[in-house]
Amino acid sequence: MTQINLITKMFYEEGKNISQISRETGYDRKTIRSYIDKTDWNIKLPAVYQKPSCPKLEPFMQDIDAWLTEDKKVKRKQRHTACRIFNRLVEKYGQEFNCSYRTVASYVSIKREEVFGNKETGALPLEHIPGEAQLDFGEAEFYEKGKHHSGKYLNLSFPYSNQGYAQLFKGENQECLFQGLKTIFYYLGGVPPKIWFDNASTMVTGIMKHGNRNLTDDFSRFMEHHRFQAAFCNPYSGHEKGNVEAKVGYHRRNLLVPVPRFDDLKKFNQELLERCKKDAKREHYRKEGSIEDLHGSDLDALLGLPAGPFDCCKYITVKTNKYGRFYLNKGNHEYSVSPKHVSGRVLVKLTAFEVIPLDECHREIITHERLYGNFKQQSMKWLPYLLQLSRRPGALKYTGIYQMLPDPIQEYLTECNRGDTGKVLKTIAAITAESGFERAVETVSAALSHSARDLDSLLNLHKRLHHEIADLEPARLSGSIPQLEKYTPDLNMYDQCLLKEDANKC
Repeated sequence: MTQINLITKMFYEEGKNISQISRETGYDRKTIRSYIDKTDWNIKLPAVYQKPSCPKLEPFMQDIDAWLTEDKKVKRKQRHTACRIFNRLVEKYGQEFNCSYRTVASYVSIKREEVFGNKETGALPLEHIPGEAQLDFGEAEFYEKGKHHSGKYLNLSFPYSNQGYAQLFKGENQECLFQGLKTIFYYLGGVPPKIWFDNASTMVTGIMKHGNRNLTDDFSRFMEHHRFQAAFCNPYSGHEKGNVEAKVGYHRRNLLVPVPRFDDLKKFNQELLERCKKDAKREHYRKEGSIEDLHGSDLDALLGLPAGPFDCCKYITVKTNKYGRFYLNKGNHEYSVSPKHVSGRVLVKLTAFEVIPLDECHREIITHERLYGNFKQQSMKWLPYLLQLSRRPGALKYTGIYQMLPDPIQEYLTECNRGDTGKVLKTIAAITAESGFERAVETVSAALSHSARDLDSLLNLHKRLHHEIADLEPARLSGSIPQLEKYTPDLNMYDQCLLKEDANKC
């Protein structure tokens, strides 16, 4: 524009003709005349690039779209190239296919950007692509085996169809996140290609400039193993994944009211998935058709499952004290191992549901139910201690483990003969392995009340207290055998006799 202004000034203000201006500026006479005669100096709008139209290819676009969509389920190196798509069209249609390779390659490059999301689309923010998912946790209370828990439940929703799935846990740690997602993936038979998350510390260690995230190594491994893309909301912007935010409340009201009561959390989670599937029978709140029908498009867009399952556990090394116990969660949770592993280091396997100490060969020593909550709790498994003590009964009273035993067991062992101590400990260990340590203590208490010191009495008392007696039908007798009236023995009479015998001894 500076040169153009100079030319017009030389012509209109200085009175020079076109030839003089051409000699002084070096511009062509036609160029100078075009600037002098020009009256409209508005900027012309730039031309917008339009996608090339391929009318000859239109009958075959449906096949190309289907092949590229199917490529989302396989690894990048095994996807269709434009050349392979061209060859497949030739093989399938023969002489009917009359398009050039250049036409096919041009359309494939454009369609691939749409399918794999490499190019920004013009869709409104509320329009979601089939297969994409959003994740969030909610809070819920429940009872397992009569014990109250304030837990968390993972919610995975598909905004396109409004279908959601839930999994209930006792916490919100990384193992719960991985286990919940893995269970849902295998229930669906595929993996969402893209999942939206918040910025929880289980996944994100820091937010960098331009929206980049530093991810935890474990989450990066989980993401690469299942080949999905992770997208993260801006901090304090939960509305950016509004579908799952609403789904958290919906699941609580419809799946967790009244407060659930069950005996097995893993089994209850499987029931939750089935209930979520049945919930999809209802009509979509905005679109035509049911959620189940729309969810079919989500399922078609899922990536394939990995070749092998991901190990959702965490492995840590802990130090045990002189009693063979260790602490987790800042010392709030105490777990036992065995007398063999006192004052040493043990590898511990952490899952969403269990804490499992491992020996030198990575075999399970004992399995604890994982504790949750920021208060003092203890999980004590007595079986390894009882087995170890039964092998060395002479050292029983010289170990700190003896003082840890409940009072009934200490009293019972004190009154036993020295030679029978090992056998008694083996019997108590067998009862513990069969029915649990609490029932073993109840059996020993009953034996003390009846002054029963022999092993046969101990076992019989356990069967009487904790085993169900089969209610058998009376045997059918022949006519030659006289019928007797039904007799129900009164076992209380035997108890009274035993108590009277104890009184006489005293």
